[in-house]
Amino acid sequence: MRAPAYPITGRQLFLLLCLLWLAGNGLRITILAVPPVIPLIRTDFGMSETQVGILTGLPQVLFACTAVVGSLLIARFGALTTLIAGLLATAAGSALRGVAPDIVMLYAATILTGFGVAIMQPALPPLVRAWLPHRIVFGTAVFTNGLLVGEILPVALTIPLLLPLLANSWRASFIAWATPVALIALVIMLFAPPQPARLEGSAAQRWWPDWSDPLVWKIGIALGSANALYFTTNAFLPDYLHQLGRPDLVSPALTALNVGQIPASLILLAIAGRIERSIWPHIACGAASIAAVIGIIVLPGPGIVACAAVVGFCASTILILMLAMPGLLAPPGDVHRVAGAMFTISYSLAVVTPVLSGLAWDLTGAAWSAFVPIGACALLLIGLAPTIRFAPDQISRKSG
Repeated sequence: MRAPAYPITGRQLFLLLCLLWLAGNGLRITILAVPPVIPLIRTDFGMSETQVGILTGLPQVLFACTAVVGSLLIARFGALTTLIAGLLATAAGSALRGVAPDIVMLYAATILTGFGVAIMQPALPPLVRAWLPHRIVFGTAVFTNGLLVGEILPVALTIPLLLPLLANSWRASFIAWATPVALIALVIMLFAPPQPARLEGSAAQRWWPDWSDPLVWKIGIALGSANALYFTTNAFLPDYLHQLGRPDLVSPALTALNVGQIPASLILLAIAGRIERSIWPHIACGAASIAAVIGIIVLPGPGIVACAAVVGFCASTILILMLAMPGLLAPPGDVHRVAGAMFTISYSLAVVTPVLSGLAWDLTGAAWSAFVPIGACALLLIGLAPTIRFAPDQISRKSG
């Protein structure tokens, strides 16, 4: 396919949207293959809850530490090449997790998986800006919808379908979920337009973020609050339900947490342009998340499932609104480095939350205490929202 010229045909638009949607799937399939099998891994390796928190938090560590590396790779090699390389690294890391002989090697393979995702994430906003410059919010909502589907598939299918087919082997499940990610990389290699010209030339010299820009920090922290809500709930909900004596609710609750994100993505496909710079969605989502976390702690089984869906809906809403910000607010040649800064800040905040939740559980012996740091993230979002003022051209353009 040739690089899109504007206006593009309906067929070109459909293909570009399909590629973005598939890339979004690749961002999360292997990451969310972990929560459904955490009880099996913990039993095999004799892991503590703190070690479970570290396993779950490792990808976020990589997301934080190497997002700027993704910005550098994009500046040097282009967003498309970086995206494909990230997909292949993610697939390889997931497969290697399936053959890890001990916790150390499991952690190492998880680091490779997280690195692949970390360099992919900053590549998607500049690709949306280059492929769909007049439909940035819509394109962002499309790849985010793919991301959400990539989160749902492993948690919905691993326990009831995949594990029975694989003799209940968590190792084989990691290898199985690596396969579609490798196939997505192949499809993008075959059908994506050539490297976007907008990311070449002078932009190739600009990759280091402007850390002095306060708006970059604010959108990074807002995204980090949503990420912490989502990933930490995914990590501790299975063991929490086992502790309550309700292992039968693990699959329904994880599915609700992830499926709950889909209505948010569909609603924002239609109205994102009208609320993308509004403050009230952040406050409303923060308040609803606090109520849902309390509900997970105090309500009976069906209430836990419903509250998990609310957490997913709120986290997804903030995620989509924040992911569109680099493409909307930054100059074309700077989208990748603004995105790199945003992901670095957001995952630096999100990475400590699973560890804090695990420590809270281990120190108190109370399973519900793991959800206290999750509620604190929602409270942070409420406090931050009134300080954010979204307006065009507010992100500065300084050379990196």
